[in-house]
Amino acid sequence: MRAITQNEFGGQEVLTLGDVPKPTPVPTEVLVRVHAAGINPVDWKTRAGSGMAGLQSFPLVLGWDVSGVVEEVGFGVTTLKPGDEVYGMPRFPHAASAYAEYVTAPSRHFARKPRGITHVEAAALPLAALTAWQVLKDTADVQPGQKVLVTAAAGGVGHLAVQIAKARGAYVIGTAREAKHGFLKDIGADEVVDYTKGDYEGTDVDVVVDLVGGASPAPVRPGGLFVGVPSGVDRPVRDDIRTSPILVEPDRAGLEAITALVESGELRVHVDATFPLEDAGKAHALGETGRTQGKIVLEV
Repeated sequence: MRAITQNEFGGQEVLTLGDVPKPTPVPTEVLVRVHAAGINPVDWKTRAGSGMAGLQSFPLVLGWDVSGVVEEVGFGVTTLKPGDEVYGMPRFPHAASAYAEYVTAPSRHFARKPRGITHVEAAALPLAALTAWQVLKDTADVQPGQKVLVTAAAGGVGHLAVQIAKARGAYVIGTAREAKHGFLKDIGADEVVDYTKGDYEGTDVDVVVDLVGGASPAPVRPGGLFVGVPSGVDRPVRDDIRTSPILVEPDRAGLEAITALVESGELRVHVDATFPLEDAGKAHALGETGRTQGKIVLEV
């Protein structure tokens, strides 16, 4: 099968299109024919030798976000069958090898693809949406009426976090450059802040979701929560607030909750650009500009 491989860490040039053996599902696994693979910052960080590089081996096939169709099931799988359209973020942080025509993974690392969206849109969801869901629901347990501040709110995780927080009844403040304020208002942000002109000046935020690192804890009310994604909180913060790191995990229940939000119209993913599989390096180059809105996806 075709796949994007690399044999060393480095720049976009280490990504090459080649042929690798098609995987075979072992018991409890499924074989999925990949229609689209989402790209995330952890992909290019790992490619370069940081991110999840310490858990990988060469030759390496990058990628975790998958949307496709089940082609074969291993012994013991009862929840999926050949022909099912599925999406997921299998095996993270270990290699899932999504930049390829096929992947195998535990069946319960996938959920059925939301109805009414394409494979490209579905592939843009798992890692980013699960990150937002696990922060806002599992870690912070955001409740109606609470105030949530999301930094980098127009990015891959950020624009989904804004919508998930709104779906949970929160008042949402998003930070982004002024050019993206209209986008944030359109997806439900109650208030937007141009971070190039200063920080949010309130002091009554229940939860800060810091997606870039270095956000000020000043807006958090006493007893509130500051969540650092993905590298945690790397500096001293106030004694009167809680802090938490988070690293996203495969989560079928979370995916099913995300599916429900998509199908109810409460969550929509924005795909900024798509590339064919062979142009994975160009896709990484665009992502590394840090100026994209929403997600980038490879069409396999």
